Amino acid sequence: MTTPFLSVRDLKVHFPTPDGIVKATDGLSFTLEKGKTIGIVGESGSGKSVSSSAILGLHRHTNAIVSGEILLDGVDLLKISDEDMRRKRGADVAMIFQDPLSAMHPYYTVGSQIAEAYRVHHDVSRKKAKARAVEMLDRVGIPQPDHRVDDYPHQFSGGMRQRAMIAMALINNPSLLIADEPTTALDVTVQAQILDLLQDLQRDFDAAVIMITHDLGVIAEMADDVLVMYAGRAVEYGAGKEILTHPEMPYTWGLLSSVPDVAGDTSAKLIPIPGNPPSLLTPPPGCAFNPRCTHKDKVPGDLCTTVLPDLVPGVRSETHLKRCHLANPDAIYEQEILPEILPELVEER
Repeated sequence: MTTPFLSVRDLKVHFPTPDGIVKATDGLSFTLEKGKTIGIVGESGSGKSVSSSAILGLHRHTNAIVSGEILLDGVDLLKISDEDMRRKRGADVAMIFQDPLSAMHPYYTVGSQIAEAYRVHHDVSRKKAKARAVEMLDRVGIPQPDHRVDDYPHQFSGGMRQRAMIAMALINNPSLLIADEPTTALDVTVQAQILDLLQDLQRDFDAAVIMITHDLGVIAEMADDVLVMYAGRAVEYGAGKEILTHPEMPYTWGLLSSVPDVAGDTSAKLIPIPGNPPSLLTPPPGCAFNPRCTHKDKVPGDLCTTVLPDLVPGVRSETHLKRCHLANPDAIYEQEILPEILPELVEER
């Protein structure tokens, strides 16, 4: 059996506060192969970005308590020295941040910042680094890259800034790319262009990609596997197509029900998930989703409010995992949820 390129095992990221321990990530596990994409999806505060920051080693020298294993090509990133982590960050592991305007320094040209990311890991002259920056700007579709390389971030549009961030992230040919909400602030047309660009570059570089988003449309477009997070834990995990067509966790049903269908009835109402995400300082007992779940009456006794369900294989596949006490979620989804969100599909059947 081959070892996965990236293996995250029982990752916990806890933050001590005067009021108690905030369990931002609490026992997260997943794997990722080179050339593949895993989509991590969930509401704000579910632990998506905190987990990716742990992979980059950004919680070092903070008050965060990080435990578990993050094995990248067999090397545990939680055990290596600060110097070794600095060498890997940017070279082996890179990140595309959500807001390129705040991620890039306003006082330095776009080209100088991309070139500096290259010089940190390569002993080359400023001239050669700038040439490499121009090459990467051209690669990501920036027009007239030899001129735009000397522009400042505010002189770029939102889409162009995001392309520049991608150029900076990929300039050292990293093996693992983390994209944290890379299309959130962009209009729909530019979003599609950025996603197409990421897919093209992933094929060129054979990089493993972690796509962090709340947008299930992005997940459907990009992800081979999907990890649904809620309250710091994985609540559903498996092949992207399987989870998007046959979800088995009520939280995932809620995410799908709250997404508009652009090809459907424009007057149809969206079905929001009731309530709010729980406090990670004092999560509810049992299943963390139970205060918002409209299906817990289908579970006998008080299991949902007293016992945390394990992440176990679902009814369709051993590799499709779900954290839920429902005995037959697939039937509930087919009979109750699907007719609400895709009535035309049910009628065709």
